[in-house]
Amino acid sequence: MIRSRDFLPSMSRQGNCWDNAVMESFYSRLKVELIYAEQYPSIEAVQSGIFEYIENFYNRKRRHSALGNISPAEFERRCA
Repeated sequence: MIRSRDFLPSMSRQGNCWDNAVMESFYSRLKVELIYAEQYPSIEAVQSGIFEYIENFYNRKRRHSALGNISPAEFERRCA
């Protein structure tokens, strides 16, 4: 199905759990900090909640240990 639509599947290397570690960590935080804490009445509410989580909290306020415990927005500001 994927190849019939001219897409190439993307898979991690066999036996290498680190290939997708960054996204797995993000999805874990998204679920714990947003999804499991809410009851969504519609798919639109889920989409809006995820957008707000990423744009208003995760990138602007949430501190990331990989960035020296500052937000991505603050890290970007300091590098500019």
